[in-house]
Amino acid sequence: MCLLASIALSSFLFTTDPKGEVYLTSIKVFPTSQRRTTKKQEMTFVNFNISADLTPLFHWNTKQLFLYLEAEYTNAKGVQNEVVIWDRIVRRKEDAVINVVGKNKYMLRDLESTFKNASSAHYALKYNVMPYVGLLTYGEAGRTVEPLAFPPSQSRVS
Repeated sequence: MCLLASIALSSFLFTTDPKGEVYLTSIKVFPTSQRRTTKKQEMTFVNFNISADLTPLFHWNTKQLFLYLEAEYTNAKGVQNEVVIWDRIVRRKEDAVINVVGKNKYMLRDLESTFKNASSAHYALKYNVMPYVGLLTYGEAGRTVEPLAFPPSQSRVS
């Protein structure tokens, strides 16, 4: 038991600050309708470029990394939202250099049904280090330089 505790505590000696960049190429908002209700709701599609070197996070006690892109904004009623729009699991150090040109994997919708009057959103690349033994650690590898506003809703997909 003492050995496992020392292994878990020694992982905190390996503190690193990985660097990454998040660039958004487009943000589009479209009206949608739900199948089961007549309620109209807006959905946002985000295209992004992510580049990050997460190899410093891998050491002898790292099992895998959970990497995710999060949109952070405040809606019209003042509620702070943090929504995961993309994720990836990195299991090997060889796969820890990330270069992704993609779009959101998960829907970005607001409970208020609209992004009208919502504050501009920051987009952050965050990670979770999952060790073989010990506590999970969280961190941020990159963030958009300035917040980006939600554009007005378009009538159709172009």
